[in-house]
Amino acid sequence: MPADHKKTMNPMNRLAQARLRIGRLPLALGLLFAAAGAQAQSLQELYDAARAFDATYLAARAQAESAQYKAEQANALARPTLGVGLNGTHQQADPPTSYSTVGGQRVQVTGDRVGTTTWQSGLNAKYALYNRANAITIEQSRRSLSVAQSDLEAAEQDLIVRVSQAYFDVLAARDVLAATRANKAANAEQLASAKRNFEVGTATITDTREAQARYDLSTAQELAAENDLRVKRVTLDQIVGRAGVEPKPLALPVALPAVAPVTVDPWVAQADELHPLVRKARLGLEVAQLETGKARAADGVTVDLTGTLGVSNVKGSGAQLPGTTTSGTVGVQVNMPLYTGGYNQNRIKETLSLEEKARNDLEFARRSVAEGTRRAFLGVQSLQAQVKAYEAAEASSKLALEATQLGYKVGVRVNLDVLNAQNQLYSTQRDLAKARYDTVLTGLRLRQASGQLRPEDVAAVNQLLAK
Repeated sequence: MPADHKKTMNPMNRLAQARLRIGRLPLALGLLFAAAGAQAQSLQELYDAARAFDATYLAARAQAESAQYKAEQANALARPTLGVGLNGTHQQADPPTSYSTVGGQRVQVTGDRVGTTTWQSGLNAKYALYNRANAITIEQSRRSLSVAQSDLEAAEQDLIVRVSQAYFDVLAARDVLAATRANKAANAEQLASAKRNFEVGTATITDTREAQARYDLSTAQELAAENDLRVKRVTLDQIVGRAGVEPKPLALPVALPAVAPVTVDPWVAQADELHPLVRKARLGLEVAQLETGKARAADGVTVDLTGTLGVSNVKGSGAQLPGTTTSGTVGVQVNMPLYTGGYNQNRIKETLSLEEKARNDLEFARRSVAEGTRRAFLGVQSLQAQVKAYEAAEASSKLALEATQLGYKVGVRVNLDVLNAQNQLYSTQRDLAKARYDTVLTGLRLRQASGQLRPEDVAAVNQLLAK
């Protein structure tokens, strides 16, 4: 390298600046969000806020609460019913018209009007002594309540994943923005160096234009990263019902938890027992089977105990037995359908077909959940391997940058080589952070896929964040 070129480049100053940029990505992150750091929220805090705000989760909770009241409606079939009635009538009759002869003249004779007022009141009671259809309906309502609880559990698991996804999306977008700004700063320095070298004649206009192109591209990338961060923040704010949320980053050094069990089969077995969708489909099959039993019970006998207690008060000139009378009856009512025009027979065939559909729905749910669990497990394994690879790449990139800086110092490397090594380190650090976020999220998705995701898992992830 010519002596005048090395003098113009000022290697010692450039080397010192390059060394400072080794840790520029973490520093940029700290400076970019230092103002919001004091008000940063943890994942646990934002999840608690989302449980009180998210409309989808609140709708599922209201639906589960309504199922309790619907179950109580069915339970009323096993209890007696009691009603009260009041009836009042008034009857009035005119006597027939008659004629008589008085003094040789025909005279119309009219009798007195007859009126009767009757008031009746009474209690009516009924109790099903034997009704197979009612008993089956009560059993169906209990299973329907369990279905609603499964839906609520699935909604809560979905909320955990959505909040966590939005939370780490913001962190990843912040890392991308910090890396983009660090890259832009390095390109700006390279552009300034190229312009100085061109002015003194140690570089061509091509070098200046290439540096300008890299700087313009980094500017466009910075604008895109800023907008992506704003969009990710809007998503998180909308879920938790707050404005200007600043999530806490992962604590350094990052120690991701291991996944246990280490094989996929136990996860699949747990999913078949615990997953809300499988449990809901299994309950749906039981409800369909009970519906078939209820359709068959429609051809059977029903026995009801009935009773009445009444009071009748009759007044009026036409009343044969004026006064108040009390009466009561108790009876047993037995009903059995003999012919329904083929309704019951076709109803049974319909429920048998629906029962087969529910059986296939259960099998589909089990297969889908098993597939999703295997996918999530493989995803966690792959991401854990990626994290280790990126950690090794980060260490290698740091060594490569130091070697390039040393080569630049002795004159065997140029400033552009240092810039490329810096950009590689920034990109590796960004991808490493993203892989760590994805590992945490996929771990939650694995627990969701196997039906084991609980609010306690949010607290476990929260322990990984900076205090």
